[in-house]
Amino acid sequence: MSLVQSTHPQTSQPAKARAILLAWPEFNKPAVWLVAVILLIMPFIANGFFLIEIFATTLILGTIALSLMFLAGYGGMVSLMQLTVAGFAAYMVAVFGMSANTNISLGWPWWLATPMALLLATAFGTLGGALAVRTEGIYTIMITLAIGAAFYYFTNQNWAIFGGHTGINTVATPKFWGVDWRSDIPFYYVTLGVAALCYFAVQYVSRAPFGLALQGVRDNPRRMAALGFNVNAHRVAAYAFAAFIAALGGVLQVWNYRQISPGSVSVGACIDILIIAVVGGISRPVGPYIGAFIFVILRTFALDLLVKFGLDGNRFRLLIGLGFLAIVFWSSDGVIGLWERWRRRAAATGARPSGGKPHG
Repeated sequence: MSLVQSTHPQTSQPAKARAILLAWPEFNKPAVWLVAVILLIMPFIANGFFLIEIFATTLILGTIALSLMFLAGYGGMVSLMQLTVAGFAAYMVAVFGMSANTNISLGWPWWLATPMALLLATAFGTLGGALAVRTEGIYTIMITLAIGAAFYYFTNQNWAIFGGHTGINTVATPKFWGVDWRSDIPFYYVTLGVAALCYFAVQYVSRAPFGLALQGVRDNPRRMAALGFNVNAHRVAAYAFAAFIAALGGVLQVWNYRQISPGSVSVGACIDILIIAVVGGISRPVGPYIGAFIFVILRTFALDLLVKFGLDGNRFRLLIGLGFLAIVFWSSDGVIGLWERWRRRAAATGARPSGGKPHG
């Protein structure tokens, strides 16, 4: 009897670990492991331009769009202020940290300035969410867009704190353990690590009791309220969680470009985040990263493509808009929806008998 009791914990631990892994569908797909390996070895197969301007930028924009996807996909709240929250965090890093604008920046070390920026940006996003949850549908979109537009004009006209239309330049980036973490390879891995943490955090929260309750609030808020759930509290908490994710993306963004200006938080840039989330697929956390990759590729190479065909290169957003319309027209769930539709069609074709006519 004692032998059975002593060996049971040893045999149950591997089984428990396997059960935890099997609870995450991503770990059961070979394609996911292949993508993970490619991302890990990317610094060894890509030059600095592709590593930072394509892949790191994709991860940063995808993380910001992930916060929008969490609100829209699991909470049914389309927020256009997620880039504003990211921009607020970026400004706070520049204001509390070190930069060339010594009359504005307070000169804190990065390990103090960054947590302060994340805290203030999360509070800013939570406050905006507390205002937005009092509305529904198109009114939520309009109030969050109004917050984004107000922040853009405020930063553009305020010189004492935000540096006006020139912004804050030459923002200091982290250096510790003898490593410059803004150099290409370290910064890519920092960005990849943050994106992975945010991705799995959203996956975990969506399956946790809070995430399930939030999805219930999305589907039927009156029934959830009748069951005793505080609908507005769940929605505000969702905005707070999404704001923290967007703030992480904003910190990475200011470290990437080493500067922040009103152009980075313009209304057009806010809408770009919505386009990224919708194009990739707004129902799953991987969608924003797929949409961000497509967006970055088009933004980077569309200008050269237009010039090659003798067109005005400044109209590269035309290709982005056409691609957006095409994907939304063919699939309400973006690229993920197209992929799922193709898989179902391929499975149906494979299951169909090869010879003869189908029986009626």
